[in-house]
Amino acid sequence: MKITLSTPEIQVSPDILLKELTAADAQIIFDTIDTQRSYLGEWLPFVPFTTDVSFTEAFVNTYVGSPRNNPTFTIWYKGAFAGLIGFKDSDYDNEKTEIGYWLSEDFQHKGIITLACQKLIKFAFDELQMNRIQIKVAEANTKSRNIPERLGFHFEGIERCGEKHANGYFDLCVYSLLKSDY
Repeated sequence: MKITLSTPEIQVSPDILLKELTAADAQIIFDTIDTQRSYLGEWLPFVPFTTDVSFTEAFVNTYVGSPRNNPTFTIWYKGAFAGLIGFKDSDYDNEKTEIGYWLSEDFQHKGIITLACQKLIKFAFDELQMNRIQIKVAEANTKSRNIPERLGFHFEGIERCGEKHANGYFDLCVYSLLKSDY
């Protein structure tokens, strides 16, 4: 199933805009990761491997124009790049997907991810025709765990050693929201 977005942008609020990921975004994504390695590297497993822009270009190219059908967006706050959000591991046969996100340190505590997730939840249920959305978060990452909890997701349990990081594995909290819950 090839997903064609009705618009390459989603206006979340007057200050928050989601733009469909493009190849031109690789440099700004890399620069953000490169200047915030300590902060972003605490929870994101790819940070240590993002040693030059070619890694980010390869990542972006797996999403841009591919048949993976996992719409992914850059997050812009008041015109400044703030992070990424999108779908991953979408299973259209079983009508389920996962939302993943990360946010630059400078844009924390503004409600950006919560508001962006609300828009993507609506998008997933209404446009992608999904029945289930999940969010997985490192068990110790309480700030990120607050997001699915705030949005009414149900805690399903712990995926033990669910994500490999440079210093070992993280247990992941699995949260879900069904269309019937929405």
